[in-house]
Amino acid sequence: MTGLLLRLFVKDHMNTEDGAVRARYGKLSGTVGIICNLLLFAAKLTVGILSGSISVSADAVNNLSDASSSVVTMIGFRLASKPADKKHPYGHSRYEYFAGLAVAAIIIFIGIELAKSSIERIIRPEAVDFSPALVIVLVLSIAVKLWLSLFNGTLGKRINSKALAATAADSRNDVISTLAVLVSCVVGKFTGLMIDGYVGIFVAAFILRSGIGIAGDTINPLLGEAPDEQLVHLLGKKILSHDLVLGIHDLIVHDYGPGRRFASVHVEMDCRIDPMTAHERIDEIEHEIKKDMNIDLVIHYDPIVTDDDEINKVKKKVTDILDGIDSGFSVHDFRMVKGSASSNVIFDLVVPGGFEDKEDEIREKIESGLCTGEMKYRTVITFDTEAFNDRHTR
Repeated sequence: MTGLLLRLFVKDHMNTEDGAVRARYGKLSGTVGIICNLLLFAAKLTVGILSGSISVSADAVNNLSDASSSVVTMIGFRLASKPADKKHPYGHSRYEYFAGLAVAAIIIFIGIELAKSSIERIIRPEAVDFSPALVIVLVLSIAVKLWLSLFNGTLGKRINSKALAATAADSRNDVISTLAVLVSCVVGKFTGLMIDGYVGIFVAAFILRSGIGIAGDTINPLLGEAPDEQLVHLLGKKILSHDLVLGIHDLIVHDYGPGRRFASVHVEMDCRIDPMTAHERIDEIEHEIKKDMNIDLVIHYDPIVTDDDEINKVKKKVTDILDGIDSGFSVHDFRMVKGSASSNVIFDLVVPGGFEDKEDEIREKIESGLCTGEMKYRTVITFDTEAFNDRHTR
């Protein structure tokens, strides 16, 4: 069914990195969500009013909030598809995150209001008029919401959309909450226990949980969350696949919304390579990453000395000393300024967690380990954090 809808209503649906195609995915999801949720709202509200069930009415209002959320999602995808302009050179893709945040706010508001109504029903309980129509509409709602969850989940995976993934999770939660409402009606019918208000609280809690979860999923990328580990690994693997690249470090990925990623990285190459050859290879890598991963990559060229026996010996000794402290340390940009009696050893050191306040101790251990003969070594170390230094070498 999902594949058929995509072929019918989403032109060029396989080109999921294109902003216009993403907008069409959002429009399809929103349209289907609006239609389904408005039908469920009308059916549940009617049955809820006739039966006097606050939990059914609460579930109906939840469907109305889902329909309004679909409208907001459609608008968000539409705005996110706008091309870059002078004021927004990185595009407008983050509108998709703002749409998700607006949806979260709507859901949280509805959840609070439904919780108030449910508390009133607990204080003043009323019997629920059980009927076949009530059971039918709730079972139908469960079936529709289950399909909507699978539908939006499939769309979300195809375009890697947090907004659609959150919509899918919201529908899944609705299945659980509606099932709880059905149970309360059945229990009331056969036992006489009036648990309608308590179940209404349960439904409201699910709505609030969904809203808070969606808010978190959309706020994190806006604040600048860490890039996906698989993405970083794949990016590093592709760069290292080029024969002239010896290692990479300081890989930073910036997320300006779905389909709008920028990255920078330091690439190590043998200093003996002709600069024009190195520049040509760097251009090739940048173009390849743009074509294959749709990431605008900027590469900083780090020439390194590979044929100096003393530098190689000292570097190995430094890495051995660090491995003796913790295997999480890594060294890059290693070079030396040599003198007759002493030499400066200069490098960047990536510090693992737990060692951030031990710079003097680390420096002292390295220098004492190096200065075992007549030659004296002084270290000039730039201490880096792990956040932007997922180092890769051949």
